[in-house]
Amino acid sequence: MRLVIAQCSVDYAGRLTAHLPMATRLIMLKSDGSVLIHSDGGSYKPLNWMTPPCTVRHMEPDAEQAEAGLTELWEVSQTKTGDRLVISIAEVLSDEAYEFGVDPGLVKDGVEAHLQELLAEHIETLGEGFSLVRREYMTAIGPVDILARDDGQKSVAVEIKRRGDIDGVEQLTRYLELMNRDPLLSPVQGVFAAQEIKPQARTLAEDRGIRCVVLDYDALRGMDDPETRLF
Repeated sequence: MRLVIAQCSVDYAGRLTAHLPMATRLIMLKSDGSVLIHSDGGSYKPLNWMTPPCTVRHMEPDAEQAEAGLTELWEVSQTKTGDRLVISIAEVLSDEAYEFGVDPGLVKDGVEAHLQELLAEHIETLGEGFSLVRREYMTAIGPVDILARDDGQKSVAVEIKRRGDIDGVEQLTRYLELMNRDPLLSPVQGVFAAQEIKPQARTLAEDRGIRCVVLDYDALRGMDDPETRLF
């Protein structure tokens, strides 16, 4: 990545036109080919940018531009759309390049696999007397996240999502239809568990006899201290 701090103005021409007057800004040139213009305040978003694939052409200012104080111009062209970003530089204050290497990507805390693991360890969250049969119980159309038994030893199929929407309810419904054909499991109840359940999903689930459970991630991890609560 190349980071250039410069006194510059920026002109964009494409689906719309935009002009940034002369000021000190950060010009970020990333290895993926994108170019971003940032200010020191106002927003975390760039003021202007060009997405890859694009090319950067360095040009000398003409006589009139040089007389106006410009030392160089960068023309950034978007290969597919033909959009252009012209960066007119009066002074470069800093120009540094860094090798970042391969980024491993974002690791989300609270992903579904982790929620499944935590809920399996604390299956009593679903109700007193619940017991775990197994995680990833395989059906003909895919694995149910958790197969459990309630306090009456009846089978319970649990589908876990970070954000519960209608698609998740439909998925659990299909599992329940198959599992209820198995005399060793039937009757199978359904539990739709998520950190957040959308109102439409809750309505559909309850209409189909599926119980909805909102999961408290911190409580499952043992990080929720009841003594610190106001209520």
